[in-house]
Amino acid sequence: MLKYVIKRVLTLIPMLLVLSFVVFVIIQLPPGDYLTTYINNLRASGTEVTERMIAELERRYHVGGSFWEQYWGWLTNILRGDLGYSFKWNRSVNSLLEGRLGYTFGLSLASVIIIWVLAFPMGFYSATHRYSPLDYSFTAVSFFGMSVPEFFLALLLLFLNFLATKSYAGGLYSTQFQDAPFSFAKFVDLLKHIWLPFLVSAVTGTAGVFKTFRANLIDELSKPYVKTARAKGVPYRKLLIKYPVRIALIPFVATVGWMLPSLISGSTVVGIVMNLPTVGPLLTNALKDQDMYLAGSIVLILGALSMVGTMISDILLACTDPRIRQSM
Repeated sequence: MLKYVIKRVLTLIPMLLVLSFVVFVIIQLPPGDYLTTYINNLRASGTEVTERMIAELERRYHVGGSFWEQYWGWLTNILRGDLGYSFKWNRSVNSLLEGRLGYTFGLSLASVIIIWVLAFPMGFYSATHRYSPLDYSFTAVSFFGMSVPEFFLALLLLFLNFLATKSYAGGLYSTQFQDAPFSFAKFVDLLKHIWLPFLVSAVTGTAGVFKTFRANLIDELSKPYVKTARAKGVPYRKLLIKYPVRIALIPFVATVGWMLPSLISGSTVVGIVMNLPTVGPLLTNALKDQDMYLAGSIVLILGALSMVGTMISDILLACTDPRIRQSM
């Protein structure tokens, strides 16, 4: 097992280098760059742009040089912990992400915990009590959650909340608390806003996890080994936990790799609709504005987290499923 873990870690290093190159190529593919857009906007506003001004802007925004020079400078800065400079915000990428990573990670992690706490007990009960009134109720709610788009549910909840309270519940804080130091009053204001994105994530996320876990567990309960174990007198509760539930959880262990980048990016659509200070909307705007260092840094972080998460999933699968351990 240790040999397998070391092999996966060593394989990860060249893959991260390849990822950095691919990301840089992708963010360079669109025609033009931020500087070109900026100069065109200046000319459209009637400002005279001279060659000297263009040279000065190239020096200020570090967009001169060949492709390889730009890539090497970007990569070496990242290895030193410097993610670059955001053209649009006139700030370092590090400072921009520091202000949003905490909110994004906290919201996403809390949403995942809420989803799993709700979905797994619901799926377990529905699979072991098929066609009961609660099973029908859980299934109906899951169909609703899977069929309603996140952005529509977010807009609907914002509208209903406005009708009830006559106040806008978007964002995480009211206007008077945006730049205020943290206090108990600011915490109470946060609670007034944060329940809406939690509710949107819970309804849409719980539905998918519930349906998958219920279907997997029902499939395992119908297999011959379960009937044989029950015929031999194995206690039903012990049998459920030791075999069918454990096997039904394998798809979720396999998708841990998807969770790591989602904890950082959050739900982009919900973030835009509800005006949340998360990383997803920041990435969307950076791509639209061709803010290459900001967009590239975020995409690189998400890609690296996907690779690390996939490695963790493989290791957890090897620990969970004996069939995988025997094949290593």
